[in-house]
Amino acid sequence: MTDGREVQWVEVTEGQVGQRVDNFLMTRIKGAPRALIYRIVRKGEVRVNKKRVKADTRLALGDVVRIPPLKLAPREAVREVSDNLRNLLAGSVLLEGRDWMVLNKPSGLAVHGGSGVKIGLIEALRQVREDLDFLELVHRLDRDTSGCLLLAKSRPALLSLNESLKRHEMNKQYLALVAGRWPARRDFVSARLDRFDAGNGERRVRVDSGGKVARTRFAVREAFARATLIEAEPITGRTHQIRVHAAHAGHPLLGDDKYGTREAGRIAAQFGLSRLFLHAASLTFPEPTSGKPVKIRAPLGETLDGVLESARNAR
Repeated sequence: MTDGREVQWVEVTEGQVGQRVDNFLMTRIKGAPRALIYRIVRKGEVRVNKKRVKADTRLALGDVVRIPPLKLAPREAVREVSDNLRNLLAGSVLLEGRDWMVLNKPSGLAVHGGSGVKIGLIEALRQVREDLDFLELVHRLDRDTSGCLLLAKSRPALLSLNESLKRHEMNKQYLALVAGRWPARRDFVSARLDRFDAGNGERRVRVDSGGKVARTRFAVREAFARATLIEAEPITGRTHQIRVHAAHAGHPLLGDDKYGTREAGRIAAQFGLSRLFLHAASLTFPEPTSGKPVKIRAPLGETLDGVLESARNAR
Protein backbone atom coordinates (compact mmCIF):
# COMPACT_ATOMS: atom_id res chain seq x y z
CA MET A 1 0.00 0.00 0.00
CA THR A 2 1.36 3.41 -0.97
CA ASP A 3 2.23 5.91 1.75
CA GLY A 4 1.84 8.88 -0.61
CA ARG A 5 5.46 10.09 -0.49
CA GLU A 6 6.79 8.69 -3.78
CA VAL A 7 5.67 7.24 -7.09
CA GLN A 8 4.64 3.59 -6.83
CA TRP A 9 4.78 1.04 -9.66
CA VAL A 10 2.47 -1.86 -8.88
CA GLU A 11 2.13 -5.02 -10.97
CA VAL A 12 -1.34 -6.53 -11.29
CA THR A 13 -1.57 -10.03 -9.81
CA GLU A 14 -3.97 -12.84 -10.65
CA GLY A 15 -6.42 -11.88 -7.93
CA GLN A 16 -6.72 -8.34 -9.34
CA VAL A 17 -7.37 -9.29 -12.98
CA GLY A 18 -10.48 -7.57 -14.34
CA GLN A 19 -10.65 -5.04 -11.50
CA ARG A 20 -11.49 -1.46 -12.42
CA VAL A 21 -8.69 1.07 -12.06
CA ASP A 22 -10.64 3.18 -9.55
CA ASN A 23 -11.36 0.21 -7.29
CA PHE A 24 -7.76 -0.99 -7.58
CA LEU A 25 -6.54 2.44 -6.44
CA MET A 26 -8.98 2.54 -3.53
CA THR A 27 -7.32 -0.56 -2.10
CA ARG A 28 -3.80 0.80 -2.66
CA ILE A 29 -4.00 4.44 -1.57
CA LYS A 30 -4.66 4.61 2.14
CA GLY A 31 -7.14 7.34 3.10
CA ALA A 32 -7.97 8.53 -0.43
CA PRO A 33 -11.60 9.47 -1.08
CA ARG A 34 -13.16 8.33 -4.34
CA ALA A 35 -13.41 11.92 -5.66
CA LEU A 36 -9.63 12.27 -5.42
CA ILE A 37 -9.13 8.94 -7.19
CA TYR A 38 -11.25 10.14 -10.11
CA ARG A 39 -9.34 13.43 -10.23
CA ILE A 40 -5.86 11.92 -10.48
CA VAL A 41 -7.04 9.44 -13.11
CA ARG A 42 -8.67 12.22 -15.14
CA LYS A 43 -5.47 14.30 -14.98
CA GLY A 44 -3.41 11.39 -16.30
CA GLU A 45 -1.36 11.02 -13.12
CA VAL A 46 -2.32 7.36 -13.01
CA ARG A 47 -0.88 5.29 -15.86
CA VAL A 48 -1.21 1.65 -16.84
CA ASN A 49 1.77 0.38 -18.84
CA LYS A 50 2.77 4.07 -19.20
CA LYS A 51 -0.54 4.95 -20.91
CA ARG A 52 -3.41 7.13 -19.73
CA VAL A 53 -6.53 5.25 -18.68
CA LYS A 54 -10.07 5.88 -17.52
CA ALA A 55 -11.46 5.09 -14.08
CA ASP A 56 -13.46 2.14 -15.46
CA THR A 57 -10.54 0.59 -17.35
CA ARG A 58 -10.20 -3.11 -16.50
CA LEU A 59 -6.78 -4.39 -15.46
CA ALA A 60 -5.04 -7.43 -16.96
CA LEU A 61 -2.49 -9.82 -15.49
CA GLY A 62 0.97 -8.27 -15.50
CA ASP A 63 -0.20 -4.69 -16.09
CA VAL A 64 1.99 -2.14 -14.33
CA VAL A 65 0.09 0.67 -12.64
CA ARG A 66 1.73 4.02 -11.86
CA ILE A 67 0.38 5.52 -8.63
CA PRO A 68 1.44 9.15 -8.08
CA PRO A 69 2.65 10.56 -4.76
CA LEU A 70 -0.27 12.02 -2.83
CA LYS A 71 -0.46 14.28 0.18
CA LEU A 72 -4.01 14.35 1.44
CA ALA A 73 -5.41 17.49 3.02
CA PRO A 74 -7.13 16.75 6.36
CA ARG A 75 -10.51 17.59 4.85
CA GLU A 76 -9.91 15.14 1.98
CA ALA A 77 -8.56 12.15 3.82
CA VAL A 78 -10.72 9.18 4.66
CA ARG A 79 -10.69 8.82 8.43
CA GLU A 80 -8.36 6.27 9.93
CA VAL A 81 -10.09 3.25 11.43
CA SER A 82 -10.41 3.64 15.18
CA ASP A 83 -9.54 0.78 17.49
CA ASN A 84 -13.22 0.45 18.40
CA LEU A 85 -14.29 0.17 14.76
CA ARG A 86 -11.42 -2.19 13.99
CA ASN A 87 -12.49 -4.50 16.84
CA LEU A 88 -16.16 -4.20 15.86
CA LEU A 89 -15.48 -5.27 12.28
CA ALA A 90 -13.17 -8.08 13.33
CA GLY A 91 -15.90 -9.42 15.60
CA SER A 92 -18.59 -9.05 12.93
CA VAL A 93 -17.28 -11.73 10.56
CA LEU A 94 -19.85 -14.52 10.50
CA LEU A 95 -18.14 -16.82 8.01
CA GLU A 96 -15.24 -16.51 5.59
CA GLY A 97 -14.35 -18.61 2.57
CA ARG A 98 -11.32 -18.54 0.32
CA ASP A 99 -12.68 -15.72 -1.84
CA TRP A 100 -15.70 -14.35 0.07
CA MET A 101 -16.79 -13.30 3.53
CA VAL A 102 -20.06 -12.50 5.27
CA LEU A 103 -20.30 -9.85 7.99
CA ASN A 104 -23.03 -9.10 10.48
CA LYS A 105 -23.08 -5.41 9.55
CA PRO A 106 -23.63 -3.09 12.51
CA SER A 107 -26.53 -0.66 12.35
CA GLY A 108 -25.48 2.97 11.80
CA LEU A 109 -22.45 2.15 9.64
CA ALA A 110 -22.73 3.10 5.96
CA VAL A 111 -21.33 0.54 3.54
CA HIS A 112 -19.61 3.34 1.55
CA GLY A 113 -18.05 6.68 2.52
CA GLY A 114 -19.25 9.89 0.86
CA SER A 115 -21.95 12.56 1.33
CA GLY A 116 -20.50 13.61 4.68
CA VAL A 117 -19.53 10.08 5.70
CA LYS A 118 -15.74 10.08 6.08
CA ILE A 119 -15.41 6.32 6.26
CA GLY A 120 -17.73 3.48 5.33
CA LEU A 121 -17.60 -0.23 6.03
CA ILE A 122 -15.76 -1.13 2.83
CA GLU A 123 -13.09 1.57 3.29
CA ALA A 124 -12.62 0.60 6.92
CA LEU A 125 -12.41 -3.11 6.15
CA ARG A 126 -9.77 -2.48 3.47
CA GLN A 127 -7.66 -0.83 6.15
CA VAL A 128 -8.27 -3.63 8.63
CA ARG A 129 -7.63 -6.43 6.12
CA GLU A 130 -4.36 -5.29 4.58
CA ASP A 131 -3.68 -8.93 3.66
CA LEU A 132 -6.29 -8.69 0.89
CA ASP A 133 -5.49 -7.20 -2.52
CA PHE A 134 -9.16 -7.25 -3.53
CA LEU A 135 -12.28 -6.57 -1.49
CA GLU A 136 -15.63 -5.47 -2.94
CA LEU A 137 -19.25 -5.43 -1.85
CA VAL A 138 -21.50 -7.95 -3.59
CA HIS A 139 -24.64 -6.12 -2.48
CA ARG A 140 -25.54 -3.28 -0.12
CA LEU A 141 -27.50 -2.68 3.04
CA ASP A 142 -28.94 0.65 4.16
CA ARG A 143 -26.89 2.50 6.74
CA ASP A 144 -29.35 1.77 9.55
CA THR A 145 -29.95 -1.88 8.59
CA SER A 146 -27.94 -4.59 10.32
CA GLY A 147 -27.23 -8.18 9.37
CA CYS A 148 -25.77 -10.36 6.63
CA LEU A 149 -23.55 -8.53 4.15
CA LEU A 150 -21.61 -10.44 1.50
CA LEU A 151 -18.21 -9.33 0.17
CA ALA A 152 -15.95 -10.82 -2.51
CA LYS A 153 -12.22 -11.25 -2.00
CA SER A 154 -11.41 -11.83 -5.70
CA ARG A 155 -12.61 -10.55 -9.04
CA PRO A 156 -13.79 -13.99 -10.28
CA ALA A 157 -15.79 -14.45 -7.07
CA LEU A 158 -17.39 -11.01 -7.48
CA LEU A 159 -18.45 -11.79 -11.05
CA SER A 160 -19.81 -15.19 -10.02
CA LEU A 161 -21.79 -13.78 -7.09
CA ASN A 162 -23.13 -10.90 -9.20
CA GLU A 163 -24.40 -13.48 -11.71
CA SER A 164 -26.07 -15.36 -8.87
CA LEU A 165 -27.86 -12.15 -7.91
CA LYS A 166 -29.05 -11.57 -11.47
CA ARG A 167 -30.32 -15.16 -11.76
CA HIS A 168 -32.15 -14.84 -8.41
CA GLU A 169 -30.03 -17.64 -6.92
CA MET A 170 -29.32 -15.56 -3.83
CA ASN A 171 -31.94 -15.50 -1.10
CA LYS A 172 -32.08 -12.75 1.53
CA GLN A 173 -34.52 -12.78 4.43
CA TYR A 174 -35.03 -9.89 6.82
CA LEU A 175 -36.68 -9.48 10.19
CA ALA A 176 -38.59 -6.25 10.80
CA LEU A 177 -40.75 -4.95 13.62
CA VAL A 178 -43.72 -2.99 12.30
CA ALA A 179 -46.41 -0.89 13.90
CA GLY A 180 -49.81 -2.52 14.52
CA ARG A 181 -51.11 -5.98 13.70
CA TRP A 182 -49.95 -7.14 10.30
CA PRO A 183 -52.81 -9.21 8.81
CA ALA A 184 -51.87 -12.86 8.36
CA ARG A 185 -53.53 -12.87 4.93
CA ARG A 186 -51.27 -10.06 3.66
CA ASP A 187 -48.32 -12.13 2.49
CA PHE A 188 -47.27 -10.22 -0.62
CA VAL A 189 -46.89 -6.55 -1.58
CA SER A 190 -46.41 -5.51 -5.21
CA ALA A 191 -46.11 -1.75 -5.72
CA ARG A 192 -43.90 0.16 -8.15
CA LEU A 193 -41.26 2.36 -6.52
CA ASP A 194 -39.77 5.66 -7.67
CA ARG A 195 -36.80 7.56 -6.23
CA PHE A 196 -37.20 11.32 -5.76
CA ASP A 197 -35.48 14.33 -4.24
CA ALA A 198 -37.06 15.13 -0.87
CA GLY A 199 -36.08 18.81 -1.26
CA ASN A 200 -33.20 18.94 1.20
CA GLY A 201 -30.77 17.03 -0.99
CA GLU A 202 -31.97 13.75 0.47
CA ARG A 203 -33.09 10.99 -1.87
CA ARG A 204 -36.19 9.04 -0.89
CA VAL A 205 -38.50 6.45 -2.40
CA ARG A 206 -42.26 6.44 -2.89
CA VAL A 207 -44.91 4.22 -4.40
CA ASP A 208 -45.60 5.51 -7.90
CA SER A 209 -47.31 3.88 -10.88
CA GLY A 210 -44.50 5.16 -13.10
CA GLY A 211 -41.76 3.66 -10.92
CA LYS A 212 -39.86 0.39 -11.18
CA VAL A 213 -41.52 -2.95 -10.48
CA ALA A 214 -40.97 -4.01 -6.87
CA ARG A 215 -42.25 -7.09 -5.03
CA THR A 216 -41.80 -8.20 -1.42
CA ARG A 217 -43.00 -11.36 0.31
CA PHE A 218 -44.02 -10.99 3.95
CA ALA A 219 -44.81 -13.50 6.71
CA VAL A 220 -45.84 -12.96 10.34
CA ARG A 221 -43.32 -14.35 12.82
CA GLU A 222 -44.79 -13.07 16.10
CA ALA A 223 -47.70 -10.78 16.96
CA PHE A 224 -47.67 -8.37 19.90
CA ALA A 225 -50.24 -5.98 21.38
CA ARG A 226 -49.02 -2.95 19.40
CA ALA A 227 -46.60 -4.37 16.84
CA THR A 228 -45.75 -7.37 14.67
CA LEU A 229 -42.46 -9.10 13.99
CA ILE A 230 -42.47 -9.96 10.30
CA GLU A 231 -40.14 -11.78 7.94
CA ALA A 232 -39.57 -9.95 4.66
CA GLU A 233 -38.09 -11.42 1.51
CA PRO A 234 -37.45 -8.90 -1.29
CA ILE A 235 -38.13 -10.48 -4.69
CA THR A 236 -36.67 -7.41 -6.37
CA GLY A 237 -33.86 -5.26 -4.97
CA ARG A 238 -35.04 -1.65 -4.97
CA THR A 239 -33.74 1.03 -2.62
CA HIS A 240 -35.64 1.07 0.73
CA GLN A 241 -38.02 -1.52 -0.73
CA ILE A 242 -39.04 -3.29 2.48
CA ARG A 243 -39.45 -0.03 4.37
CA VAL A 244 -41.63 1.61 1.71
CA HIS A 245 -43.72 -1.49 1.01
CA ALA A 246 -44.42 -1.99 4.73
CA ALA A 247 -45.43 1.68 5.12
CA HIS A 248 -47.59 1.39 1.98
CA ALA A 249 -49.36 -1.58 3.59
CA GLY A 250 -50.15 0.63 6.61
CA HIS A 251 -47.55 -0.84 8.95
CA PRO A 252 -44.34 1.23 8.91
CA LEU A 253 -41.18 -0.17 10.41
CA LEU A 254 -40.45 0.94 13.96
CA GLY A 255 -37.48 3.29 14.23
CA ASP A 256 -37.85 4.44 10.61
CA ASP A 257 -37.20 8.19 10.51
CA LYS A 258 -37.86 8.41 6.76
CA TYR A 259 -41.11 6.52 6.23
CA GLY A 260 -42.48 6.14 9.74
CA THR A 261 -45.45 7.82 11.43
CA ARG A 262 -45.88 9.60 14.77
CA GLU A 263 -47.76 6.59 16.12
CA ALA A 264 -44.92 4.27 15.06
CA GLY A 265 -42.52 6.66 16.79
CA ARG A 266 -44.51 6.47 20.03
CA ILE A 267 -44.53 2.66 19.91
CA ALA A 268 -40.78 2.56 19.26
CA ALA A 269 -40.18 4.85 22.23
CA GLN A 270 -42.34 2.64 24.45
CA PHE A 271 -40.21 -0.38 23.51
CA GLY A 272 -36.95 1.51 24.04
CA LEU A 273 -36.04 1.28 20.35
CA SER A 274 -33.54 3.90 19.17
CA ARG A 275 -32.64 2.50 15.74
CA LEU A 276 -34.38 1.10 12.67
CA PHE A 277 -35.67 -2.40 13.37
CA LEU A 278 -34.61 -4.02 10.12
CA HIS A 279 -32.15 -6.90 10.20
CA ALA A 280 -30.84 -9.08 7.36
CA ALA A 281 -31.29 -12.29 9.32
CA SER A 282 -30.21 -14.87 6.76
CA LEU A 283 -28.43 -15.13 3.44
CA THR A 284 -28.19 -18.10 1.07
CA PHE A 285 -25.93 -18.09 -1.99
CA PRO A 286 -24.05 -20.56 -4.22
CA GLU A 287 -20.37 -20.80 -3.28
CA PRO A 288 -18.46 -19.18 -6.19
CA THR A 289 -16.08 -22.09 -6.83
CA SER A 290 -18.08 -25.21 -5.98
CA GLY A 291 -21.61 -23.94 -6.54
CA LYS A 292 -22.71 -25.58 -3.28
CA PRO A 293 -25.30 -23.59 -1.31
CA VAL A 294 -24.03 -21.59 1.65
CA LYS A 295 -26.59 -20.49 4.25
CA ILE A 296 -25.65 -18.04 6.97
CA ARG A 297 -27.69 -16.53 9.79
CA ALA A 298 -26.94 -13.33 11.68
CA PRO A 299 -28.22 -13.12 15.28
CA LEU A 300 -30.36 -10.12 16.19
CA GLY A 301 -28.12 -9.12 19.06
CA GLU A 302 -28.89 -7.92 22.57
CA THR A 303 -30.41 -4.56 21.55
CA LEU A 304 -33.10 -5.92 19.22
CA ASP A 305 -33.71 -8.99 21.40
CA GLY A 306 -34.37 -6.59 24.29
CA VAL A 307 -36.86 -4.61 22.16
CA LEU A 308 -38.77 -7.81 21.39
CA GLU A 309 -38.97 -8.61 25.11
CA SER A 310 -40.40 -5.13 25.70
CA ALA A 311 -42.94 -5.72 22.91
CA ARG A 312 -44.02 -9.00 24.52
CA ASN A 313 -44.60 -7.25 27.85
CA ALA A 314 -46.39 -4.22 26.40
CA ARG A 315 -50.10 -3.68 26.83
